[in-house]
Amino acid sequence: MAIRAANSLTVRVIVLSSLWAVLALIVVGGLISTLYERTATRGFEDLLAAQLYNLVNSVTVSDTGYLSGSPDLGDLRYSQPLSGWYWEVLPASDNTRGRLISSSLGILDIPARSTSDIPFDSAYRRSYEASGLDGERLQVVETEVVLDAQNHAARFRVMGNASIVAADVADFDRTLVYYLGAVGLGTVVVNVLAILAGLSPLSAVRRSLANVRTGKAERLEGQFPAEIAPLAVEMNALIDNNRRIVERSRTQVGNLAHSLKTPIAVLVNEAASLGGRQGQVVADQAERMRQQVQHYLDRARVAAQSETTVFRTSVGPALQRLVRVIAKLNPALEIQYDPTSAEGLVFAGERQDFEEIIGNLLENAGKWARGRVIVTGIPVSEDRFATIIEDDGPGLTEAQISEATKRGRRLDEATPGSGLGLSIVSDMVAEYRGSLEFSRSDLGGLRVTIVLPRALGGGAA
Repeated sequence: MAIRAANSLTVRVIVLSSLWAVLALIVVGGLISTLYERTATRGFEDLLAAQLYNLVNSVTVSDTGYLSGSPDLGDLRYSQPLSGWYWEVLPASDNTRGRLISSSLGILDIPARSTSDIPFDSAYRRSYEASGLDGERLQVVETEVVLDAQNHAARFRVMGNASIVAADVADFDRTLVYYLGAVGLGTVVVNVLAILAGLSPLSAVRRSLANVRTGKAERLEGQFPAEIAPLAVEMNALIDNNRRIVERSRTQVGNLAHSLKTPIAVLVNEAASLGGRQGQVVADQAERMRQQVQHYLDRARVAAQSETTVFRTSVGPALQRLVRVIAKLNPALEIQYDPTSAEGLVFAGERQDFEEIIGNLLENAGKWARGRVIVTGIPVSEDRFATIIEDDGPGLTEAQISEATKRGRRLDEATPGSGLGLSIVSDMVAEYRGSLEFSRSDLGGLRVTIVLPRALGGGAA
């Protein structure tokens, strides 16, 4: 099953298109998430920078060097305890005193990183991360400013809750995954439907070919897209050409049979008028010629028909007809046949050939059986079926089997027959690329197993 799926054009196209759609959505989702994270982080940093400058403009220093001012950064979070949003103004020179802090920070302190670890940049500003009072992750922005001509300097610190930004990005990512997942699922479904719809004409071609193979139709029928129509035209041309070859072979076989019929009939008549031992010899040889000609004509016909895709024969009804004929010819025999054993079996060939194969073997079984013959039809595989004929006669040794299948050989000259039966059967089975096996039956006699090509579907004669 896995091999069949791997070899399926539909599965390949669906898998490749779906993988591409999923991969594209993953890449697009990653890009969108990265861009959003960068934008959110940049906006967060810009906000802290703006509030830092607002804080600097709100603070002054007295003549005695004490820091003073009532900064209002326009954000209520700086007045909420443990909010993760804090500001602080500290002395940065020896002549400066005091400390200004936001209400959210209270009397607590958030240690600053050493300037040796995080130095100020050319604008005398630096940024780093720190742990907040409630375990949150803080983004700290600092600068140092000289406040007056007396070189009173102060360090300004604004701290924002970076965990909020991370949570906002994570929430955005979850929403993005949800929507992109829905888009991806819809894309895959649409892809599958579009591909199945696009490849559906191939299924129509397959069904049409199956109808031709099972004998329901003689040509590919239906309207096909422009891409597939040339294929259908070529297939119909191939079928027509095959049919012409078969018909030409049949015509030639018929012409040959007709051309030889008269000369052979003349020989038979001349032999009868000649009389005596010589006449009998001529008559016997003429009859042998007729049988040989008929044999090779049958082989030619079978060879032509075995290459076609039109002839189909239901096995069950054909076996029933043959069993009835053999039963009438041998009223003393018990012939067992279960019609359900061959139910649904269809021979990929002409009814006349099947009946000739099985008829010859049943005729032999009727000659040699002591009182019982069993006929069974069974499926062997998807493209083969077997017909089994068993009898309770004396059976055959391997040497006798080899001798019996030679053309014109007979194991018992007292038994009526031309000696061509098993040879014809063997040749016809070989023409259909089947097999013929002889073995010992459980009944004590001969068991013959004939394996022939099987056709799936109906349309059988």
